[in-house]
Amino acid sequence: MKLPRRRFLHLSTGALAMPVLPRAALARDYPTRPVRILVGYSAGGVSDILARILAQKLSDRLGQPFIVEDRPGAASNVAADALVHADADGYTLFLAGISNAINAAIYKDLDFNFARDVAPVALMSRSPLVMEVSPSFPAKTVPEFIAYAKAHAGTLNMGSAGTGGATHVAGELFQMMAGIKMLHVPYRGSPPALSDLLAGRVQVMFDNVAASIALIRSGKLRPLAVSSRTEALPGVPLISDFLSGYEAYVWNGVVAPKACPPEIVNTLNAAINAIVADPQFKTALDHMGNTAVSDTPAEFGALIAADTDKWAKVVQFAGIKAE
Repeated sequence: MKLPRRRFLHLSTGALAMPVLPRAALARDYPTRPVRILVGYSAGGVSDILARILAQKLSDRLGQPFIVEDRPGAASNVAADALVHADADGYTLFLAGISNAINAAIYKDLDFNFARDVAPVALMSRSPLVMEVSPSFPAKTVPEFIAYAKAHAGTLNMGSAGTGGATHVAGELFQMMAGIKMLHVPYRGSPPALSDLLAGRVQVMFDNVAASIALIRSGKLRPLAVSSRTEALPGVPLISDFLSGYEAYVWNGVVAPKACPPEIVNTLNAAINAIVADPQFKTALDHMGNTAVSDTPAEFGALIAADTDKWAKVVQFAGIKAE
């Protein structure tokens, strides 16, 4: 039986529109049940604390529980893998960080490509790194430090909070751009690295401002420069003042599985951006040495892609291998 053309077009248009309706309803009603936020590090760390602050704010704003689930292991790859393979319905999220961009070049056996296999939702925070030495170290400025390193080649030790982390690659980027070579000494976190920096067993560290700020303020450490502007150290120059183009900072943001409906991504982006703009949230981040930031999913995706490419070059230069 032939249908009149007008009737055929009407039915065809209706058929095409049918799959769209459930997705629109999903976004309008989302969330209708608890949402998990995966964290790739242990409870009590900066990432865990940040995720819990965000989870409470999202629960208050969106009317459903947002529950933090810590899945530490392999420099956050365990949690990232769980996110990539989760149902793409918006009920499993992941607090991503700079380590996920760095890991892409270090871990060769991952069965996912982080930049390709996640849906960026919202960037939340940035935190600069501080290049620091003990007060007894001869150099008081970055140019003096570079000159000293060149004059004493092979004698300086650079501490970090762990191989392949931000505090490591930031120092390797510095060496690459300054044309110097130091011995990298990795530790299990910032506290033991800082202890050896104070004791003189390592001579420099590129640490998170939050981890070092108390020692700097007490005069036990000397900050030579910061990797990006921070109100915590307003009088300290930028590393880029001496090495043009140098930039390194820790960032955190929320991602979802790749096929998460755009409507849900946009709902979460709007909610997180509103939270980031809240003065109370900004203050909480300030106390952790972080700066609250907001952007679009596309802008956050561009940051992930750019950092993945950038740190791959540094990893290759330094020959960094997974431990």
